[in-house]
Amino acid sequence: MPTLRALRPFVHRDYRVLIAALAISIFGSGMWAVAMVYQVIALGGGPLELSLVAAAGSVGLVAFVLAGGIAADRFPQRLLIIGVEGANLMVIAAIAGLSMAGWLELWHLAAGAFILGVGAAFFFPAYSAILPRILPAADLLAANGMEGTMRPVLQQAAGPAVAGLLVAALSPSHAVAGVAACHVLAFMILNLLGRSTLNAPEPAAKTTVLHDLREGVSYTLRTPWLLWTLLWACLSVLFMIGPIEVLVPFVVRDQLGGDARMFGFLLAIMGVGGAIGSLITASVKLPRRYLSVMMALWAFGALPLAAVGFVNSFWVLAAALFIFGSTGSAGMVLWGTLLQRRVPPHLLGRVSSLDFFVSLALMPVSMALAGPAAEVMPLWVIFLVAGAIGPVLATVAMIAAKMPQDELAHPLDHAPEEPAPEDPAPEEAAPESSSATPTLPN
Repeated sequence: MPTLRALRPFVHRDYRVLIAALAISIFGSGMWAVAMVYQVIALGGGPLELSLVAAAGSVGLVAFVLAGGIAADRFPQRLLIIGVEGANLMVIAAIAGLSMAGWLELWHLAAGAFILGVGAAFFFPAYSAILPRILPAADLLAANGMEGTMRPVLQQAAGPAVAGLLVAALSPSHAVAGVAACHVLAFMILNLLGRSTLNAPEPAAKTTVLHDLREGVSYTLRTPWLLWTLLWACLSVLFMIGPIEVLVPFVVRDQLGGDARMFGFLLAIMGVGGAIGSLITASVKLPRRYLSVMMALWAFGALPLAAVGFVNSFWVLAAALFIFGSTGSAGMVLWGTLLQRRVPPHLLGRVSSLDFFVSLALMPVSMALAGPAAEVMPLWVIFLVAGAIGPVLATVAMIAAKMPQDELAHPLDHAPEEPAPEDPAPEEAAPESSSATPTLPN
């Protein structure tokens, strides 16, 4: 049954531990997004100060994400994940304590946000690399789908809502204390991860950090399906994220006569779409044409954006954002699973971090360009380009990487049911003509 397929990863104890801690940590991150804003305001800050704190977190993430990938391939992922959660706990607890004592200053928040960003840079490559060690290959799609389902529900909806209630009823410092409580619980749960299977030293050659980075980049460059998907993602972020994040509020105001509440509701609808798309993907088998399906989801899911600049109906705009959110998340579930299934284990942390870095690199550029672009051209032109560019870029990527031939040459739909090796030896990946070799880990 499809529903049972989505729940199959929960049979494994270490996955239950990991996903429970991740859910609580994600919920805490959602709370922090609201608590941080009102903590800045409580200190007398305005938009400039809020931007400073938010930018500090982004800088920490982008600056260290490649280092995080290298660390995930050099050190036990279990220790990295626990260490990051412990660091998050100390940072948030310190901010909560300073706030309640009346000693908190803006630079404390900026420094804390920076450290949290660095923590995220180390956490996510380690999380991506540890999943294939605790789950059979056949369950990875469901596991990635469950994470994709939880994230919008907990981080974009439940966490911010609870933090808002705490701020309104008590104070921003109490909301920050609530975030600290989440990290305490997540840290305690993570320490239940199996030591014997997940804390064994990783066999590693004596190589430099620069060598490890070059190895990850070299593998990406000579793996066409991987390289062209990353190029597609990079350009798509440039054309799509800025219009959605920066210009949709003006569409709401000028075309629908709405306000901030309507914009927030639209973002919530997009998040619900993401959760539903992830859950559906978690409930089905990995498609035989997995690369084609993934690219089609991303390409045609972006098409509704082309109509955003023309619509004057709330429900039409809501439907467009729902489709964009659901197809985007479904494609991301497939993408995360393909990385875990087709990238050699000893390179997975670095390739995951490169994926993260490429996805983030042009996001601030897109946001910075969206405003000036709206000054020199109509909104409908910007959204028309944003929606139409997806299928064009996807077609180019599929042809250049020979994805239809590649996915048939490397089938993944008949994965073995037994767990993947717990401590795979890092062998040098052989060069490939179109993708990773069929013998790479399932």
